[in-house]
Amino acid sequence: MSQSATERVRWTIADLDLLPDNGTRYEIIDGELFMTRAPQWSHQRVADKICAALNHWSDETKLGEATTTPGIIFSEANNVTPDVVWVSYERLTVLLDEAEHLTGAPELVVEVLSPGAENERRDREVKLKLYASQGVQEYWIANRALQQVQVYRREGALLKLVATLMAVDEISSPLLPDFACAVATFFQ
Repeated sequence: MSQSATERVRWTIADLDLLPDNGTRYEIIDGELFMTRAPQWSHQRVADKICAALNHWSDETKLGEATTTPGIIFSEANNVTPDVVWVSYERLTVLLDEAEHLTGAPELVVEVLSPGAENERRDREVKLKLYASQGVQEYWIANRALQQVQVYRREGALLKLVATLMAVDEISSPLLPDFACAVATFFQ
């Protein structure tokens, strides 16, 4: 006998305090619990290089900052930990709660794909929809295996794929005036 959608267990951020602190990354999207292992070294290196490129530009412009693996509490039923975010200083003052958690959408979110069909589906479909519904302006999906970055930008209420960039390409963004970086530097 199958459960109907209204009968399924709905997880909240309060439930996360009850889960073991054992290196597993827990995220809740639309009340559904997602669990993944801690990222691989090479995964984290890519995230760190993307964050470094964004922060290098941010240090020069003083427009915002990037960080790796921040928790974002969109609501009781939507709590995620993207690999990298960039947020303007103007927006950051509004998004941080008293405990310094992000409570709304940063302008840019980056996910580095982890191996496995379930992980890829979560980043390409589930998180794409969540980030679109929460107001993220731009979403990058970095693929280590293909050494590519897919760029999604807001068009109305959706995040639409606008570019698939390979290692030989440069990445830029209308969110980040004069930012340009060789995609290859993310994967070195």
